[in-house]
Amino acid sequence: MASIFDIASRFLSTSVSLAGILMLILSLASEVILDPLKTYFFDYHVSFFEYLLALFHCGPSTKLTLVINEKRYMSRNEVYDAAELYLPTKIGPKTKRVRLSKTTSEENFAISMDNGEEIVDIFEEIQLKWRYKCEHTQTHPNEGFTEEKFFELTFRNKFKDQVVAVYLPHVLARAEQIKEENKVVKIYSVGSRKPPRWSSAILEHPATFDTVAMASEQKKMIIDDLERFLSRRAFFKKVGKPWKRGYLLYGPPGTGKWSLIAAMANYLKFDIYDLELASIKSSSKLRKFLLSTTSRSILVIEDIDCGIQVQDRKIQSESDNSKVKVGPFFGFEFD
Repeated sequence: MASIFDIASRFLSTSVSLAGILMLILSLASEVILDPLKTYFFDYHVSFFEYLLALFHCGPSTKLTLVINEKRYMSRNEVYDAAELYLPTKIGPKTKRVRLSKTTSEENFAISMDNGEEIVDIFEEIQLKWRYKCEHTQTHPNEGFTEEKFFELTFRNKFKDQVVAVYLPHVLARAEQIKEENKVVKIYSVGSRKPPRWSSAILEHPATFDTVAMASEQKKMIIDDLERFLSRRAFFKKVGKPWKRGYLLYGPPGTGKWSLIAAMANYLKFDIYDLELASIKSSSKLRKFLLSTTSRSILVIEDIDCGIQVQDRKIQSESDNSKVKVGPFFGFEFD
């Protein structure tokens, strides 16, 4: 009859053997199984195995999260805008909630991520998890809420260089393609919400150069000028000049000034920023709004001849001579 010491010895021997086999299996799983399958299997199905891999130092590496804010200082964040276009093309069966919209001028439905929703993207065998967030904060009881939008991009830390050098440029390039394919011209105006900021709507104006009532030679002159302007962006950069073109439109109401602006916007596929100087309370606010416009857009300033004066309240507390003349903006400019 086996003694208790023999039983304990056999149990210990068996446990050691099983532990060795388990370590061998885990090691083979870590080295042999393909990365996409391994990522799918361990990250989504068997969290206990992930824990065991971590114990034996062969599990997934530490995760890194990049925060991509909507704005950088007072300007738009190009990476945020690109992600906003790119991610709807990656919506899969695991996505639970999305936003859906469509206007009369759009041919297809517009899909975007809802607050807190996640999208998983696979790029060159790297798993990347995107999360969209929109937060509202109130800095002062008497002021309105400020809105902060941002994306969180999470991936394994060991892929950081590849994500920054290859994946994010891929997102930017793909977003540019999507923008050209699905470009819908928008018109931006300064809303009445506090704090004031740009609010957008689809440009429903149907005007084109085919419908604008204008002498054919004048119409051709404007179209040729626009085409020449578009083709000389590299030249402007070479000589160190801002890439912009200014027009001054004048005439009584109803002569077609806005129709011409809409025809140019529809021809170029440029958004319109309609700025009323009366809604701007200081020169610093004006600078903020101008810097927050996007590239390849039209800035419209109406009734520039009215001599609107913008008052900087901060300077007024120090001096009565605080009124600043706004200029030299006129008509609208490409930026």
